[in-house]
Order: sequence, then C-alpha cells, then structure tokens
Amino acid sequence: MVYTDTRDKSVKTDFRTAVINGMNKDTGGLYIPVEFPKLASSFINKTPEPGFREIAFEMAKPYVEGEISDSDLMAIIQDAYPFSAPVVPVDKTSYMLELFHGPTCAFKDFGARFMARVMSYFNRNESSTLHILVATSGDTGSAVGSAFHNVPGLDVTILYPEGKVSKLQEKQLSTFDGNVRALKIKGTFDDCQKLVKTAFTDEALRSKLRLSSANSINISRLLPQSFYYMYSSLVVRSRAWGDSKIENPAIIAVVPSGNFGNLTSGLIAREMGAPITGFVAATNSNRTIPDWIATGKYEPRPSVETYANAMDVGAPSNYERIAAMYSLDEVKSLFASYWLDNDGIINSIKNCYERTGYTVDPHGAVGWKAWSDIKNGMMEKLVAGEKNDFTKPGLTPNIPKWANKVISKEALGIILETAHPAKFSSTVQSAIGISPTIPDRLEKVLSLPDKAIPMENDYNKFKEWLLANLK
Repeated sequence: MVYTDTRDKSVKTDFRTAVINGMNKDTGGLYIPVEFPKLASSFINKTPEPGFREIAFEMAKPYVEGEISDSDLMAIIQDAYPFSAPVVPVDKTSYMLELFHGPTCAFKDFGARFMARVMSYFNRNESSTLHILVATSGDTGSAVGSAFHNVPGLDVTILYPEGKVSKLQEKQLSTFDGNVRALKIKGTFDDCQKLVKTAFTDEALRSKLRLSSANSINISRLLPQSFYYMYSSLVVRSRAWGDSKIENPAIIAVVPSGNFGNLTSGLIAREMGAPITGFVAATNSNRTIPDWIATGKYEPRPSVETYANAMDVGAPSNYERIAAMYSLDEVKSLFASYWLDNDGIINSIKNCYERTGYTVDPHGAVGWKAWSDIKNGMMEKLVAGEKNDFTKPGLTPNIPKWANKVISKEALGIILETAHPAKFSSTVQSAIGISPTIPDRLEKVLSLPDKAIPMENDYNKFKEWLLANLK
C-alpha cells in the first residue's frame, strides 16, 4: 500500500514510514492511504458474520502488505485483542457498541494496542529508542501508556491539560513509571496538541531524538479503529430482522467525536465495504465540525471545558483527513451533525437510564441524545423545512442523503459508547443518583502515587525538558 500526505499529494511512502514518522515533518500533513481496498463481498456476506479478530486481520492485511507477513500480522492482532466490542441492543432500533472492555476502559485501547505492537515490530532492528509523544484530552494517554508500557525500544511522553480531565483519568495518566511518563500542561488539550505538533516539525529536535506520535494523527492508530465499525455493522445487519422486523436497514453510526479520528476510522470501514449508510458527527460545545457542516466554513477555535472532556477539542486534527477524502458536498450527504452543552449531557444520561436502564458515559450520552432526537422527529422536521439554529444545541441544519430512511422507520443506529461510565462517576451520579461500579482494573490505579511532571505551556521549555530527559 502506498501512503500520501493530506497537504501534498505528490508524497508517496510506505506503511512503516507513515507509522514511525507519525506525520510528515516537511509539510505538517497527515498520512493517508492512496486507496481504500474493498473487502470481498463473500467475506462481508458470510453467515454467520465473521468474528472481530478475523475481520481485523482481513482489514489490516492490504495496508501492511509486503511489510508485515500474514503470520506476524495475525500474531499482532491476537496479542492486541484479548477483548472484543459487544453490540448491546437498548431498544428495537438502537444499539450501543461497547468499546470499553480493554485494559483502560476506553475505545482508544483498540488503536493503541495495535499501534504499539506494530511500532515494536518495525523498531526491532533499530539501535536507538523511538520516542512517542502523545497529547490527550482524557483517554488517549492512558490507553497509549498501557499499550506501550515496558515495550522494548519504545519510550512514551504523555501531555495532558492540568485540571481538565476527570480524577480517575488523571490517575490513569499520572501513575506510570519506567518507559512511560506524563507531563501536566498548564493549558488546554489544543495547547498540548500544538506542543506535540511543533516538536514533530522541529528539525533541530528531530536530529537528536527519533520521534513519533500516538494520537489519531498516526495512521496505525486510525486504521485499527475501523475494525469495530465493520464488525458492529455486520452484527447489526444480521440481527436486524429479529429485533425490529426491518429488512435491509440503513445503518447509521453515531460517533461521539473530539479530534474526529474515530469518525474517520468509520469512514475507512465504509470505504472498505462496511454496510454503513451514514454517520452522525456528535460532539459537545466544541462544535467546530458541526459548524463547518452547517456553514461550509472550517473555523478552529480555542477549546472549552465540558463534562465530555475527551471531546474538548477546538481544532480537530482529522478534519484534514476528512477533507482529503471527501468534498464538502459529499460530507453533507453522508453526515448529520449534532452537539450538546453540559446541561444536555446530564439530561441525556438521565434520559437513557430512565428509558432503557442502560448507564451511558458523558460521551456516549451525546450520541444517545443525537440518535434519539433524529429518529423521534427532529430529522423529519428538518426535512419539512424547520431550520435549526446551528449555534444552539441540537441537530445542525443539514439534511443527509439518508434522512428519508429515518423518517420511513427503515434506519438503525449504532451508538459508540466510547468509555466506561465509571471513568466519569461524579457526572453520571449527578445525572441518575447512582455511582457506576468501578471495574477492578480501574480501581487498582486509585491507590498508586501520582508522578506527573508540571510543565508550562511554553514550547522552548518543553523542548528543553525533552532534550534533558530523553535519551
């Protein structure tokens, strides 16, 4: 497979280079495959549907062809995924895709564990350490830290915004040792991301340290997240008639999004043949992408703090990939977009619990409310001519191509539940009056000592720290 650059289509490189470099240091662009090969229809239409690891292998194979053997790729997948992604029906036309069954209880485990093993594979014959820099608004850092902890030849530095992640998330970030450490930055996630991106384009720094990324700017984290879109859409298609008596449903993936890497992974799955008709780009008050879809103008802005902190991103990196894959008209045809403020998030957690008995986290709550509103009349009103105000919470005034499938009750929604609700216990408890049970793998980190290193939001000081502490 050949990979190019979102900012310079003349760039042609291989998977190893794209993974190890993270982003193109010469242009600041993100790597993207020049094509998205379709899986064989005989595979996609197998009865019963293929399992998660089988899907992962078939989807990954064309992207690593000639660089990772089939046997090594299967070993990477089997080691990365001792867990799967259960699809849980919550009503006749809505399914929760539970992405929190990995070691850090967040969807980032799917990408980070694959990426760590691929990087280790490519770095196995190198004499120097590969230094991973990762900015996090909550869950990415802990997933990357867990995935890379004690992996030979790799070293990880996590940047997170001080005071802007949940207490449990911070414990997951600040308690690593050995080859993983965390810097708590006095600023926002966007500040953390800017520090990392600046480091990648700093020739003087890169002449002394081998650097790579572990955010969704790295293609090896983006591609594996496409696996669960294919898997869940095949599962839902298979069981649709039994659940809802809908034949050949329009499957809509409802994606809580911040940096929009997760949604981009869904687009990759659809390009490869996943039976997904469309997407809902669902976010919090950091509504850069919904505003772009509503107005046609992409205007990044400083992020604001919300209860769904993993989506507190004002300048989403993967806008570049979405814009490289599709025109704005194609995006509008494929996407509905929706956003909620903090009050809406609390009300959605409560509403989901009262209507279904399912406890959803603040990010999944945005997806739940988006799908609930869309299928219960909001899309129909939009099609009928009622113009929503995109500056207020709710559905943005854009009518996707699949709108009539919702109105005619031929659509099913897969809502991505991206993190375990226990990671946001106080928010969930304030909504439903019950504190979620904390999984053992989360509870054990609460007693570990904090080791995070304070850092000013100053690139020169950050660079000075890297040069003094990384070898």
